[in-house]
Amino acid sequence: MRDKKRRTIAKTISWRLIATLITGIAVYTITGSISISLTSAMWINMVKTIAYYFHERMWEKIKWGRIERVA
Repeated sequence: MRDKKRRTIAKTISWRLIATLITGIAVYTITGSISISLTSAMWINMVKTIAYYFHERMWEKIKWGRIERVA
């Protein structure tokens, strides 16, 4: 069983939305600046989104820990 690229993209987006929110709240808590927290959350998570996508695609190639379903 393999994930389609579309599924990987959907998982990437949903996780990054959650992570962006967490980053924004954390930076705002530390700095007290909405501007800095929004900018930081946007840039940090844009980079991490790209990294996560490629991480997921690499794991897709690894068979370890998977159970193949027989029809």
